[in-house]
Amino acid sequence: MIAVLLTTPARYPHWRVRKPLQRQWLEETTTIRRPFKAAAPTKDGPRANRDIRVPRVQLIDADGQNRGDVSINEALLAAEEAGLDLVEISPNAQPPVVKILDLGKLKYANQKKAAEARKNQKVIEIKEIKMRPNIDDHDYETKMKAVRRFFEEGDKVKLTLRFRGREMAHMELGMQLLNKVREETATIAKVEAEPKLEGRQMMMVLAPR
Repeated sequence: MIAVLLTTPARYPHWRVRKPLQRQWLEETTTIRRPFKAAAPTKDGPRANRDIRVPRVQLIDADGQNRGDVSINEALLAAEEAGLDLVEISPNAQPPVVKILDLGKLKYANQKKAAEARKNQKVIEIKEIKMRPNIDDHDYETKMKAVRRFFEEGDKVKLTLRFRGREMAHMELGMQLLNKVREETATIAKVEAEPKLEGRQMMMVLAPR
C-alpha cells in the first residue's frame, strides 16, 4: 500500500502560489451624442392618397357617386385611373369617407375662403363717451350722434360720467342720465355692463344688437 502525502503551501513556505498577473486597463468614458432629429413636419389639411392608412373606406368618385365600402387599395386605384387624388373628407366616419378630387384645387379654394373670412372679420372695439351729470342738451345730442355711429359700425360704447365736488351728493342725476341713454338706444343696443360707481366715476357699457 502506497501512502500519498498531501502537502500545502502553508506547511512549506518555499512553495509560492503565483497569482495571475492582473492588468490594469485604462477605461475612457466617452459621451456619444445622437444627431439632432427634427420632428416630422405636420401636413395641413385632410389626409390624402398614401397618407390614408386604413384598410377600408367609403368611396365617393369624381362624379359624386357613392361606391360604398371598398378597400383602400381599390380606392387608390380608382383615383389613379381618374388622374386625381384620394382625399379623406370625413375621418371620423366608420369607415372613413374619401372622395376622388383635385387636391390642389381644394387647397386653393380653402385658402381663398380663409383669406376672405379674415378680410371680412370685424374687430370689435370699445369706444368711450364721457359726459357730465349736468350736461346741456346741445352737448348731449352731439354725444348721442357719436354713440349711434359707433353702434352702426359694430362697436361697443362705454359711457363714463365723472362727478366733481358737490356733484357727488347727487348721484341720482348720473343714474337718470344713463337710463335716458339706455332708453333712447334700446332698439339698436343692449346693456352689457350695468351702471356701477367707481370712485368719482359712474360707468355703463352698451353693445350693438
